[in-house]
Amino acid sequence: MKSVVVTGVSTGIGRGIAAVMVKRGWQVFGSVRKEADARTLRAELGEAFVPLVLDVEDDAAIVAASVVVRAHLGGRTLDGLVNNAGMALADPLLVQTVADFRRQIEVNLIGMFAVTRAFAPLLGAEPGLEGPKGRIVNISSVGGRIGPPFLGAYAASKHGVEGFSESLRRELQLVGIDVVIVGPGAVATPTWDKAEAAPSAHLAGTMWERPFRAFRDTMIENGRKGLTSDQIGEVVRTALTAAKPRARYAPVPGKLLNWTLPTTLPSRLVDRLIGGQLGLRHRPS
Repeated sequence: MKSVVVTGVSTGIGRGIAAVMVKRGWQVFGSVRKEADARTLRAELGEAFVPLVLDVEDDAAIVAASVVVRAHLGGRTLDGLVNNAGMALADPLLVQTVADFRRQIEVNLIGMFAVTRAFAPLLGAEPGLEGPKGRIVNISSVGGRIGPPFLGAYAASKHGVEGFSESLRRELQLVGIDVVIVGPGAVATPTWDKAEAAPSAHLAGTMWERPFRAFRDTMIENGRKGLTSDQIGEVVRTALTAAKPRARYAPVPGKLLNWTLPTTLPSRLVDRLIGGQLGLRHRPS
């Protein structure tokens, strides 16, 4: 049975990835932060799912989880690592707290680095293990290539994921471990309910109130019509198993408008289009 570690499987994309990989006959070691989520997922996915209770901001817990996985593998290599754990806190950059900005970098980027460092030996970076070299899949986002307004910290972290992944892939050629990026667009997950409930009273009466509300409403509407987490899971399965995987997969709904044009048109033109849509264009008095 092939084996994979997937971080952040409590809900959303991570849960979809875990479900797809179990269905496809893999053993999944999935990280959750709460014991209750561990019990729920074990009951839902069966014995092929092994919960790892950890927070990607906790270095000691990550190392302890790698010891647990090593014991399960019994001297064989781990076939895959999917770095999925992440978070997003929307706010105008000139309003967002340093603590909120820093936490998104810590979870989305530094947490990915810490997990990769801990599990890379099991993927075959450590000599002496039996089996083929494993593969790393890092979950990025459209925000890893396009910087949307009001998601600056998230975009910064995901741009970091892109650069980290490119450098890591080139370094790990030396040991035969591949690194693939999966950068989804909108995915229909419970995160949009959280986004709708997120407080924004601190923007009332400021110049940001209307543009932020327009942005939030558009994101929520499009997000709820996005791809399913299982669809992203199937893309991840392809990234883990393809004989010649792409360096990057971009499962994005409405790809022309949400990916192709924003990544090919001149940046200043994209600025004007987004600014006009959300009411962000400066109008001199």
